[in-house]
Amino acid sequence: MASPTPGRPVRGSTTGRPLMAALDLFGRRWTLRVVWELKEGSLGFRSLQQRCDNMSSSVLRQRLLELVDACLVEQTPEGQYALTALGKDAHRALRPLVRWSDGWAAELAERSRPGGGEQT
Repeated sequence: MASPTPGRPVRGSTTGRPLMAALDLFGRRWTLRVVWELKEGSLGFRSLQQRCDNMSSSVLRQRLLELVDACLVEQTPEGQYALTALGKDAHRALRPLVRWSDGWAAELAERSRPGGGEQT
């Protein structure tokens, strides 16, 4: 499967709008986790694999290839993987979504409690 790229058809968009391409890329299994684990700095392949709950090496290799192709991750001269400036921007852009999802989870938990979410 080719890496999602703005301007080319992606899941959910025949036009490949940039947002849809980004959502396709980040929606792939483990992609967000790889970005999240690299936010603090560069990691070697094995260290990154361990931080990602020992995901399979073939899936990690594929995700890294996609992220490198998308210019979000680069391989350092030492052979480690690191977020590019664009990758760091993507991580910063995702933080509001993390905050929103925490509030969403809290709201759903409140509504599922007995007597929670009732209107008076």
